[in-house]
Amino acid sequence: MLKIKQKSFSDYASLLFLALLLLANILFTPNFFKLGTLQNSITQICPTILCGMGMTLVISTGGIDISVGSLMALSGVLMAKSMESIGIFPGILLAVFFSVLVGAFTGAMVGKLKLQAMVITLGLMLGVRGVAQVLCDGRDIYFNTLGEKGELLSAFGTMKFCGFIPVQLIPIVLSVLLIWILIKKTALGVQIQAVGDSIKSSNLVGIHSDRVFIFVYGLSAFFAAIAGVMQASKVSVAAGSSLGQLAELDAIAAVVIGGTPMSGGRARVLGTVLGAMIMQCITLTCVMNNIPDQYAQVVKAMMIVFAVYIQRERS
Repeated sequence: MLKIKQKSFSDYASLLFLALLLLANILFTPNFFKLGTLQNSITQICPTILCGMGMTLVISTGGIDISVGSLMALSGVLMAKSMESIGIFPGILLAVFFSVLVGAFTGAMVGKLKLQAMVITLGLMLGVRGVAQVLCDGRDIYFNTLGEKGELLSAFGTMKFCGFIPVQLIPIVLSVLLIWILIKKTALGVQIQAVGDSIKSSNLVGIHSDRVFIFVYGLSAFFAAIAGVMQASKVSVAAGSSLGQLAELDAIAAVVIGGTPMSGGRARVLGTVLGAMIMQCITLTCVMNNIPDQYAQVVKAMMIVFAVYIQRERS
């Protein structure tokens, strides 16, 4: 009976904590549930959820990808540099294409050469951001200097459907729906989690683990590239040095808090969404109550440690 109670609490811990946060803000934070606050939350949480969806797949295979923030910077800079000559949509496709190539390369290194994901993605985190800074000559690219195309992209980043729904909600919903269907309804989703559970066993039953790694890291890079495009459009600037900075940490935290174990073998897609909402809610609570940001970082760190402890109890 005691084991059943522990399992029940671990499965719903993130949801319960989010409910407590919302209740506390109802009581102590004025204007927390105003429309403007909700709109800002959606725009700010978009990169975390997009990168978190890819990170959920990566971590469920037992790996990790700390290069997603740098891939955001690369995609934003590539889009800004190319759209003047080839157009906005081709520029976005070009940015996404090169980002996916980087992700597929990572997957090949991890899957075929059996290299440590942490080491490979650490090198790429530094190298890819360096490439992004070289492409923009170490200077931020402001969209208001890119003529009509830059203004159009800036307008897209701040667009609101029906006058109040931020455009960032579209990639959030589509990405969550896509990964949920992939994990819950397809054979590939089963194979991804099987590889995370045991690479040797999955190979014995005919699963090509190297192909799974290439697909997973490529898809993670795809979501990071879309996050970079959306974030650059929102702030109307592509900065190789700062775009996507620490995005990988927020994504990893959301995945871990959401209940996906770092050891792999299981992917909790909706849990990642809850984890991202908890991270955003903590930040908003501190900002709207004039609490220094360092306190928010401490609370987030405690949440991560607590989530890892719960995973240990489940194991």
